[in-house]
Amino acid sequence: MVADGRIAEPRSEPGIVETDIPARLDRLPWGRFHTLVVAALGITWVLDGLEVTLAGSLAGALKQSQALRFTNTDIGIAASAYLGGAVLGALFFGWLTDRLGRKKLFFITLAVYLTATAATALSWNIMTFALFRFLTGAGIGGEYAAINSTIQELIPARMRGWTDLVINGSFWIGAAIGALGSLVLLDPAVIDPDFGWRLAFLIGAALALVIFFMRLWLPESPRWLMTHGHADEAHRVITGIEARFAGLPAARDLPRVRLRTRQDTPLLEVARTLIGKYRRRAFVGLALMAAQAFFYNAIFFTYALILTDFYGVPADHIGWYILPFAAGNFLGPVLIGRLFDTLGRRIMITFTYTISGILLAATGFLFMRDLIGAEMQTICWMVIFFFASTAASSAYLTVSETFPLEMRALAIALFYAFGTGVGGIAGPWLFGALIDTGSRVSVFGGYLLGAVLMVLGGLVAWRWGVAAERKPLEAVARPLTFID
Repeated sequence: MVADGRIAEPRSEPGIVETDIPARLDRLPWGRFHTLVVAALGITWVLDGLEVTLAGSLAGALKQSQALRFTNTDIGIAASAYLGGAVLGALFFGWLTDRLGRKKLFFITLAVYLTATAATALSWNIMTFALFRFLTGAGIGGEYAAINSTIQELIPARMRGWTDLVINGSFWIGAAIGALGSLVLLDPAVIDPDFGWRLAFLIGAALALVIFFMRLWLPESPRWLMTHGHADEAHRVITGIEARFAGLPAARDLPRVRLRTRQDTPLLEVARTLIGKYRRRAFVGLALMAAQAFFYNAIFFTYALILTDFYGVPADHIGWYILPFAAGNFLGPVLIGRLFDTLGRRIMITFTYTISGILLAATGFLFMRDLIGAEMQTICWMVIFFFASTAASSAYLTVSETFPLEMRALAIALFYAFGTGVGGIAGPWLFGALIDTGSRVSVFGGYLLGAVLMVLGGLVAWRWGVAAERKPLEAVARPLTFID
């Protein structure tokens, strides 16, 4: 209960609800509840980081495997299959998330991921490996839509930016776990490498099982409930959340919103909103997502191939190079993420995108001229991705907070799907082919393309980005069912 026991009840009439639930969520101080939300939901990015790192770290082992004998092109195909599954999974599960609720999809998408990543360990050729990676990606893609929308709806506005960036940055905790796991499981002195890569994929399945139980206590988003005709349940949920904060003042005279409830939002209305009222925001979202997807997936999925093919790093040593790389990626959002809530979204998005592109172009030039070794290449990547990690996270932040509540999950899915489809699926395949040429000049051409896309993304954000810092979600994007 709040301090004096007085609770602001929602006022409703058939098909309409008037409530102060958004304001009550935004007024909360940071507490154990929010920390638990971050832990239970943010771990999705740990899983994705684990999966992507395993795919990169295990590239050499998959090529040497007596059962698989993958080529560089096969590695690229498998990476693209994972991303293709993520695209379709995001679209399908994102649509379901807006219709059925955030909480139900937590468990559906997690179950898909758990089953598929365990099945990957049983692969016997490129077709089965690619299929299971596709299904693993579908589970992760669905998680993106459900989790990002929920985080946005539960975290107070004044801390929304930094929190979202750090959660997205936790991808690199998973990357570190994957790298450490590969160091042990690919060590011939510990286990036969042909079995080690199989056990590596079981790490993700085991972690997903733990996450399943962590999420059991999570409530449904009160914001989703209030727009879908469940005002009483929304009130019970927000009251339960407030009860976790001792001494919280009563919810008096807070801003209220008046909404027309409905069970779902027609896809035609979603399309009209994106290409009509919010077409400028849609363009910004597409530009940011496509640029970071190509930049990240093209480089990271082929990270191990660069080290093995151009620098002669043994496949079982790749993890040592990924660990410092992962550290730089995680520290970026942690250390400069707060500036997105203080200096503002447009300034910081433009800066992180632009500096990432410039640094990649410079490093690519050094690589092309063979002026740096494997260790210096890794240091350069650490610096680049200190900023690029924050930039990539800000793309997800942008598309998840600048569109109306009723279509938030689907909007996230659409932009993620487009960005990944354009930049992510093509990237690993392109870089795999460029690496196969054995030409540093060819690889530099790929780096230069990624650099240009990032700089363009930053310029788009500067010109048309939305200043959403410290504002309630309903002020950033008025709900479609809002009643004046």
